[in-house]
Amino acid sequence: MTYPILLESKKQGGYRATVLGWPDCTAQGATRQEALSHIRQVLSDRLSRAEIIPLEIEPVQPEHPWLKFAGMFKDNPVFAEVVAELGGRAATSTLEGQVK
Repeated sequence: MTYPILLESKKQGGYRATVLGWPDCTAQGATRQEALSHIRQVLSDRLSRAEIIPLEIEPVQPEHPWLKFAGMFKDNPVFAEVVAELGGRAATSTLEGQVK
């Protein structure tokens, strides 16, 4: 298996190698080759005590933000009249827009 390694030269001299995605998996060395050799050993030791497995997680479906308002006027006795009035206004304004 191949792992991407970030190899950095340090200001004080030497090199630091980090396995990308695993920030706690690092090693240092006086030369590039030494740092790479050390990170190979660190990674090998870590993987010998662990395993990489795929884990499937079902996506969470967020509740629609307007759902909490659905049915809030169901017991309002004048709601049907309000809807009828608004519907009539919408139809009238549409017709007026076509006449112009």
